[in-house]
Formats: sequence, structure tokens, C-alpha cells
Amino acid sequence: MAQCSICTKTAGQIGEEAGRGFNAGILYLAAMPFGIAGYIAYKWWKNEKG
Repeated sequence: MAQCSICTKTAGQIGEEAGRGFNAGILYLAAMPFGIAGYIAYKWWKNEKG
């Protein structure tokens, strides 16, 4: 899916099932920063709105 070239090569070498787990781990780790940024943006928007 959406991976850097090193992650793509690693996922291809470890097998299909482990590769799916690897992809899920990458998405899991990416979700937290996006969640925090979204929360901050929401609070900022709510404060600016009035």
C-alpha cells in the first residue's frame, strides 16, 4: 500500500500474512499523530469560531 521503498522491500520479503501485519502496524503508528493534529485543529477552530 502506501509505504516507503525500504518498507515495501521488507514487507515483500517477510511473506504475505506478515506483510499485512506490517502494513497494519504502519497505519496504527500513523494514526496517533493525525489524531493529535486533528484534535488540536478542532480545538483551535472551535476557539476561533466563538
